[in-house]
Amino acid sequence: MSQLLIKIHPADNVAVVVTAGGLPAGTEVATGLSLSEYIPQGHKVALCDIAKGDAVIRYNVVIGRAKETINAGAWVNENLLEMPAALGLENLPIATRAGEVGEPLSGFTFEGYRNADGSVGTRNILAISQTVQCVAGVVEFAVKRIREELLPKYPNVDGVVGLAHSYGCGVAIDAPNAPIPIRTLRNIALNPNFGGEVMIVSLGCEKMQPARLMPPETIPATLVDGPQVVCLQDEQHVGFMSMIESIMRQAETHLMRLNKRQRETCPASELVVGMQCGGSDAFSGITANPALGFAADLLVRAGATVMFSENTEVRDGIDQLTSRAATAEVAQGIINEMQWYDDYLAAGMVDRSANTTPGNKKGGLSNIVEKAMGSIVKSGSSPIVGVLSPGERLRDKKIPHGLVYNSTPASDFICGTLQLAAGMNLHIFTTGRGTPYGLAECPVIKVATRTDLARRWHDLMDVNAGRIADGEKTIEEMGWEVFQLMLDVASGKKTWAEQWKLHNSLVLFNPAPVT
Repeated sequence: MSQLLIKIHPADNVAVVVTAGGLPAGTEVATGLSLSEYIPQGHKVALCDIAKGDAVIRYNVVIGRAKETINAGAWVNENLLEMPAALGLENLPIATRAGEVGEPLSGFTFEGYRNADGSVGTRNILAISQTVQCVAGVVEFAVKRIREELLPKYPNVDGVVGLAHSYGCGVAIDAPNAPIPIRTLRNIALNPNFGGEVMIVSLGCEKMQPARLMPPETIPATLVDGPQVVCLQDEQHVGFMSMIESIMRQAETHLMRLNKRQRETCPASELVVGMQCGGSDAFSGITANPALGFAADLLVRAGATVMFSENTEVRDGIDQLTSRAATAEVAQGIINEMQWYDDYLAAGMVDRSANTTPGNKKGGLSNIVEKAMGSIVKSGSSPIVGVLSPGERLRDKKIPHGLVYNSTPASDFICGTLQLAAGMNLHIFTTGRGTPYGLAECPVIKVATRTDLARRWHDLMDVNAGRIADGEKTIEEMGWEVFQLMLDVASGKKTWAEQWKLHNSLVLFNPAPVT
């Protein structure tokens, strides 16, 4: 509309303030329209009078109804909106606009680590899995010594990580939903970035024994010797340091094999990219996520696999997802996941209104409907070719390359954990409010939605998508920039999160009851 406001769709009756610091009352933002009050950056301005009960429209979607009359030029915030009811899961459009992927892109490559099972890693990492939370302290101690004493001897290994978690014993291990955290941990151990090396530390008395974590039928044929297990309660261990020495000896056998691996040229089709947003604001759906959507389409055209997730953050656009499904079966899979999650939230006596966060609202997002519209756009426009339930692995489901919906909660680290289990080898994360999010298991590219955030967090944000709102870049130009950066990072270029070694522990999605 002008340099002061951004309006997404011609039918919208609100627009978003672009100017850092917001705009004061009296600012003329369009011909015949001036602000009646101060409006912060990212927040909505009424472009016309909106009567009580009338629809407030953004993205050409009803994001709420006015609780009272809102005059043109006024600040439209969550206090003035009544959130619409969620769309039903019946009578949805099914595979009505799956469309075409577009012209294939050829010739795009990256330097990756090819694994024996055919998958490709973007990093060469030793991961130490754990059957139970009780061993986490021991593994942490051992990992510190491995980094200090062993890693310098193996320069081709990027790092070592203990896959700590809070599961394994005090749970109903045979409960109906118990397979979710168990298969999550199993499949993370098989992530392409770990080079096919599986090492497990067990206590010995826990419910989740190594054979339950990785039963014989789930062990890949490439693990000819099976997973290597160190059990702390074995009688051979006399004292704490003997446990540490056992872990280090076993780790060194894996490090020697990993160190022999070399990067080789791989087609872009070997990328498995997980997309996520956190600390979102109103610019997420204007700058960063649309740029990711364009990049997602480029990846799909190059034959890669792209995953998007976050159930509560796409639930209000379920009709957009089912219509883009490649087949009726895929559409039904999306519906099934949304129904399961609706039931899960109901069992916990919460609903979708629990999302958004205070930070989301401060950034201009009034409710989950508005947030969902900006979240979905990062999936681009390609057909959705497959659906994963929480903790499932792409290779096990035999889902073809393309755009995949990976069903996860919206919580950042639970989503990241489940995308790792699915087989993600590269992660990209957008934020408007800012978050130091990172993963030890996979490189994370951080994209700022606003120039102000990119400036203040200059050594945390890898990309400034705020240049779109500033008029310096188009969505398409930024999408190509992100696409090329993903290839560079997949080839070994360090992200800011990697340089600072920023990461949190993995967080399991555990709907099984605690005993």
